[in-house]
Amino acid sequence: MYSIESFKKKVNMLHIELSDEQYNQYVTYYEMVVEKNKVMNLTGITEFDEFIDKHYIDSLSIVNAVDMHQVQSAIDVGTGAGFPGIPLKIAFPHLKITLLDSLNKRINFLNEVVETLGLENVETCHGRAEDFGHRKEYREQYDLCTSRAVANLSTLSEYCVPFVKIGGQFVSYKSGNQKRQSEFLEEKSGRSVVLYFLRQILRGHWFRLKKSNQQGKNIREKLAHHRKSHYNREAEHD
Repeated sequence: MYSIESFKKKVNMLHIELSDEQYNQYVTYYEMVVEKNKVMNLTGITEFDEFIDKHYIDSLSIVNAVDMHQVQSAIDVGTGAGFPGIPLKIAFPHLKITLLDSLNKRINFLNEVVETLGLENVETCHGRAEDFGHRKEYREQYDLCTSRAVANLSTLSEYCVPFVKIGGQFVSYKSGNQKRQSEFLEEKSGRSVVLYFLRQILRGHWFRLKKSNQQGKNIREKLAHHRKSHYNREAEHD
């Protein structure tokens, strides 16, 4: 058995109310990740309390930046073992959420998690963000895009912002000082974009973009240029 009292206290600090069933879902999810981690590299964190802090509380602390009750649809890009997507879905069952990852075996694992936990309105997708962002069924379809992917913030925003509806938000989970990356992003975009720095809550820093029409246009143009350059380089090697 696990002691979840510390977990409950930290959830209460975030002003999130969870039922016993939801806490049980978190415990089951933890057990599934740790078990699968024996044969697949999902996380370097397997001790229960540390797992709670660095995966669950970190994922849930988005509530300090975003009113999740106003979010109806979300996509988690580069979801990996399902963070932050699955913890958010457990806490906010009303969410219609898409989990996107480039590794199919991780998607297969997430399908097992979704089925075991009985989660509804969860779509798992195997593919790359730069490809899915061009598909009309995913482009500009979400109130919120999240990502804990390890990537340069400027590059990450180019991959993630196309998924967000006008007026929606992209939240990147980043550790350390993101000031230099954000300044670089602002300089490159040259657009109407609101940048927010959100103070550290338990662990990590947030970086949030709120999408405007002009910013969405700039991101799409840069993605198109990136893809064209990529294909031209491939053609030169053929």
